[in-house]
Amino acid sequence: MGMTMTQKILARAAGLESVSAGQLILANLSLVLGNDITSPVAIREYNKLGGDVFNKEKIALVMDHFAPNKDIKAAEQCKMCREFAGAQDITNFYDVGEMGIEHALLPEKGLVKSGDVVIGADSHTCTYGALGAFSTGVGSTDMACGMSTGKAWFKVPSAIKFVLKGTLPEYVSGKDVILHIIGKIGVDGALYRSMEFTGEGMHSLSMDDRLCMANMAIEAGAKNGVFEVDDLTLEYMKNAGAGEPVVLAADADAEYDEVYEIDLSALEPTVAFPHLPENTREIGACGDVKIDQVVIGSCTNGRFSDLEIAAKILEGKKVAKGVRAIIIPATQKIYLEAMEKGYLATFIKAGAIVSTPTCGPCLGGHMGILAEGERAVATTNRNFVGRMGHVKSEVYLASPAVAAAIAVMGKIADPREVMKK
Repeated sequence: MGMTMTQKILARAAGLESVSAGQLILANLSLVLGNDITSPVAIREYNKLGGDVFNKEKIALVMDHFAPNKDIKAAEQCKMCREFAGAQDITNFYDVGEMGIEHALLPEKGLVKSGDVVIGADSHTCTYGALGAFSTGVGSTDMACGMSTGKAWFKVPSAIKFVLKGTLPEYVSGKDVILHIIGKIGVDGALYRSMEFTGEGMHSLSMDDRLCMANMAIEAGAKNGVFEVDDLTLEYMKNAGAGEPVVLAADADAEYDEVYEIDLSALEPTVAFPHLPENTREIGACGDVKIDQVVIGSCTNGRFSDLEIAAKILEGKKVAKGVRAIIIPATQKIYLEAMEKGYLATFIKAGAIVSTPTCGPCLGGHMGILAEGERAVATTNRNFVGRMGHVKSEVYLASPAVAAAIAVMGKIADPREVMKK
């Protein structure tokens, strides 16, 4: 029996001719990632081991969750990371002024390429599957061991295959695709399995669409999400200055637990209602839901194309009275590009605010915490109870197009209808 794409990547990293689902392997790591929340725990564990990191160029520390520091504890955490990075001479340390939200920053910097094996002490490390890499979230102790040895243990996952067909309609994006899929299979539908995306429709998706979809594989319980490598992937990595890619395609006789066919052309703008990403509804079935806050950003949807579609919808319009609209570019580069295109002026004239790159409100950190009874629509990836503030607040997940339309209308709205006005 042949191997899936994920299994081929893991076999190569483990120095094995083949692997099978359920097998335990020890794999060489291409990159180890941590942020300002998870890295301090890893550093404390690492210090018990002592010595030098396995490779100062294969570790990335990104200060993005509570940075710029929101309080004294956050400042102390970043200080610990800063001092560790200095002592170990870590090349890829990103702090205020040059940092970005980690899962947008690393692909942009060319730190990940197809064929890589990446672990990160953050659950959304699965984002890099968009580039044809195996990437997954781990605990901080695993991060510590990875920094020390350059290796990690894995149980080889089985896989689910998603065959994408057709092309997306206007104002429908990768966020709607992945919400549709999670709504279909549930938050545990891919538990410890690889979600592998292929099909002629896949080639019509932008890299931003793919990064968004791979990012949310964890919301279906997946070990990782991974996209077949095509010319667009190779072009993206080349432009980012990534190293030589290793392109590994699934075997024709690879075994999949399940196969789903998704017709992209039939999809509608989709919203996930509280309190799970699987609680999805197409825009026409959402009803009249008043919204207090809109957040456009995060490692899921803070990329340039996300800001571009939001600016298109907000151009010449005003944020509804009583709505707080918060725009968070995912990296400094995206922030600058949006500024040069005039998008930041569009947002501010519409009555929104624009933040420096940060995870901010996504995890209930800062820059937009919800009070009791408040509702937010966010382009983030999770809407669990208390995720963005008070346990009696509500978070709805949507694409940047839908979120921008909601900012204008003050309630859940269809961007296609807003653009007709």
